[in-house]
Amino acid sequence: MPQSQKTPNVVVLIPARMASTRLPDKPLADIAGDPMIVQVWRRAVEAGIGTVVVAADCHEIAQAVRNAGGDAVVTNPDHPSGSDRIFEALEHLDPNGQYDIVVNVQGDLPTIDPAVIKASLAPLSRDEVDIATLAVEITEEDEKSNPNVVKVVGSPLDRDHLRALYFTRATAPFGDGPLYHHIGLYAYRRSALEAFVNLSESPLEKREKLEQLRALEAGMRIDVAIVEDVPLGVDTPQDLEKARKILSQ
Repeated sequence: MPQSQKTPNVVVLIPARMASTRLPDKPLADIAGDPMIVQVWRRAVEAGIGTVVVAADCHEIAQAVRNAGGDAVVTNPDHPSGSDRIFEALEHLDPNGQYDIVVNVQGDLPTIDPAVIKASLAPLSRDEVDIATLAVEITEEDEKSNPNVVKVVGSPLDRDHLRALYFTRATAPFGDGPLYHHIGLYAYRRSALEAFVNLSESPLEKREKLEQLRALEAGMRIDVAIVEDVPLGVDTPQDLEKARKILSQ
C-alpha cells in the first residue's frame, strides 16, 4: 500500500464564531484567566504539528487571539459551517498552496489533549485517504443509544485505525463488538477540503444531520484514528464550569 514519503506542510485552523444560543459570546468566555479561544489556540500550538491560525467571524475574537500572541483571520460571519470558514481562511492565508494538510480543530475544545490533535494526522500517511478524523470506543451503555453521540461504522485496518463506511446517530453496527464515538476533529488533504466545500448537501447528510456523510456519499475516503478520550466540548454553562475546573488545576 503506498505511503506518503514527503513531510507535509500542515496548518491548523480553528473556526470560531460569536453566535451561540446556549452560551452567548462563547469564544471569549474566561477560562483560567484567558478567553476560551485562546486556550484552544494554545492546545493546538502545543500539538506541534504546524502553523496555527484562528478563523474568526468577528474582530473581537481575532483581537483576543492576537493579544495572546497568536494569528487570526476574520472571515465572513454568514458561513454555514466551520469547514466553509476554514476554507475561506486558507485561501486568504495561503493562495499559493504551500500547505498540503489542513487540520480543523473546533473552537470550543479548551481542554483537548494536544496529542489527540496530533493523532488526527496518522491516517493521512496512506496516500489513498482524503480526510482523517478521530473516534473513541464507547464504554458507557447509555451512549450506545444516545442520538447525540455520533457513531462511526468502519472496517478495522489495525488496532487503532478504521476505514469509515458510515456515520450515524443510531446504534450501529449491530451485534457483538465495540462501538465508536466519533470526535468531530478533521485533517483534510487540501484538495479534499476544496472539493468538499464545493459539494452540495447530500441526502444522507440531510437525514442524519451529519456533514461528513456528504464526503462519503461523494466517494471520498475517510479514515479514523482511535484515541483514548473524548475531549470536552463547551456548549453550556455547565460545560464551561467543568473546563474552568480542569484548567485551573
